[in-house]
Amino acid sequence: MKKGQIYEGVVEKVEFPNKGLIWVEERPVWVKNTLPGQRVRFAVQKLRKGKCEGRLLEVLEHSSEEVAAACPHFADCGGCTYQNLSYEAQLRLKEGQVREILDRAICHRGHTYAFEEALPSPRPYGYRNKMEFSFGDACKDGPLSLGLHKRGSFYDIVTTENCCIADPDFGRILQASLEFFQKLGLPFYHKMRHQGYLRHLLIRKGAKTGEILVDLVTTTQWDGLAADLGMEEDPILEAWRDGLLGLSLAGTLVGILHTKNDSLADVVQNDFTELLYGRDYFFEELLGLRFRISPFSFFQTNSLGAEALYEKARTYVGDTRDKVIFDLYSGTGTIAQMLAPVAREVIGVEIVEEAVEAARANAALNGLSNCRFLAGDVLKVLDTIAEKPDLIVLDPPRDGIHPKALERIIAYGVEQLVYISCKPTSLARDLEVLLERGYKVEKAGCVDMFPWSGNVETVVKLSRNVGGK
Repeated sequence: MKKGQIYEGVVEKVEFPNKGLIWVEERPVWVKNTLPGQRVRFAVQKLRKGKCEGRLLEVLEHSSEEVAAACPHFADCGGCTYQNLSYEAQLRLKEGQVREILDRAICHRGHTYAFEEALPSPRPYGYRNKMEFSFGDACKDGPLSLGLHKRGSFYDIVTTENCCIADPDFGRILQASLEFFQKLGLPFYHKMRHQGYLRHLLIRKGAKTGEILVDLVTTTQWDGLAADLGMEEDPILEAWRDGLLGLSLAGTLVGILHTKNDSLADVVQNDFTELLYGRDYFFEELLGLRFRISPFSFFQTNSLGAEALYEKARTYVGDTRDKVIFDLYSGTGTIAQMLAPVAREVIGVEIVEEAVEAARANAALNGLSNCRFLAGDVLKVLDTIAEKPDLIVLDPPRDGIHPKALERIIAYGVEQLVYISCKPTSLARDLEVLLERGYKVEKAGCVDMFPWSGNVETVVKLSRNVGGK
C-alpha cells in the first residue's frame, strides 16, 4: 500500500468522531465523512507507523440507512457530518461510539457500570443559537460569499442562507447582509494577502427569549478603501443597520454592533466594538435562570439541548443539601448557578477572565449569593481555596484535564465526581487515571447537543472505590 494509490472497500463502522474503518489487504484504513455500510473509492493520503488514512473520492454504493440530506448545502459545506443519516440512526451511531470508548477505558479492569440511552436534542434542526459566518468567495476571484467554509477548504466560503442547524432568522440576516455588501462591491479580507475589509458576521439569539444580537466584524482598512470607493464608513454601516431593522424576523433585534479585528488569525476577535443600535448583550434563560450574554462570551450553542444536559448532570449530582461544591472549568457559571439553590456553597474556577466576570454578573442577576467564581488555572487556583469540597463537578475543555490538575483534584478524596465532556476520547483517558486512583464509574450517558455533527456530550458519575488501590 502506497500513498496516492486508489482502493475500494466497504465501511465496517465509523469511529468517533467521523472516521470510517475499511479493511484493505488485511490492513485497517480510516476514511472520514463516510457511513457504515457504504462502499467507497478512496485514495491513500497518509501512511505512518502502520496507520493508514484515506481521502474519500466517491460513494459507489449507499448505506441502507442513508437518506437524502435535508440541507441543500450539505454536499459543499463543511459544517455538518451526518446530514445524510436519519436522526434516529445518527443518535444510535453516537451512542455506540461513546459506549465503545468508555468500555475500553472501564471494563478491561473488570469494572462494570450502567450506560444510559442517549438523549436526543429537543430541537434537531435550527437549534444553534450562535453562528460565526465568514465573508469570502466560493472560488478564486468569484463573487462575494457569506457563510461557512467549503468542505475540506481553508479558503473557499459557501453561502449558507438555508443552513438547517442555524435558527431560521440567521438565514434572513445573512442574506440581507450579503446582498447589501455585494451591491457596494466591498472586498472581503484575504487571509493570504492580509488585505480587505469584511471578515465575519456573528449572530446570536436566545431560544427562550427570542432576543437577537448581530455583530459585523471588519478590519480597520477602510481608509485605504475610501479613496477608491468614494464612500465613508459610517453612512455605510448605518444603511446596513437600517436594512436589518427593516427585516421581518421571528425574534427581536436588540443589538447591532461593529467590531474591528486586524488579527492575522482567522478567528472572531474583539479589538474594538462600537454600538450601532440597541445594546451589546442579549438575555437567554435556562432551567428558570436568566443569563446576560455578550457577543464574545461563551454559552452553550444549543440552549434547549443544554437544559437536557444540565438536567442529566443534576440527577447525577443528587442530593446537595449542606454541601460545598467545586465547579471546575466553570465557564460562565451555568452549572454552578443551577446547583447553588440546593447547596451550601458553590465555588467555580475558570481560566477565562471574561467568562468569570459574566458568571459573577449572572449570579447577581439571579439573586444567588452562595456562588463564588475565581479566575485562573485550576491547578494554581485550587491551592488558594481554604474550603474543602464535598462534591466536584468537572466540565473541562475538549482536551480534558491536565495530568497535574487531575492529581490535585483526586487528592481531595471526595466521595463523588461528576464529569461532563464534549470529547469522549479525552474523557476516557482521564477516567483511566481516576480508576487507577480508587474511583469507580457508576453510570454514564450522552446528550446530543450537536445534531448532524460528529460531536456529542457525555456525562459520567464516579464514586470513591474504597476497596480499590
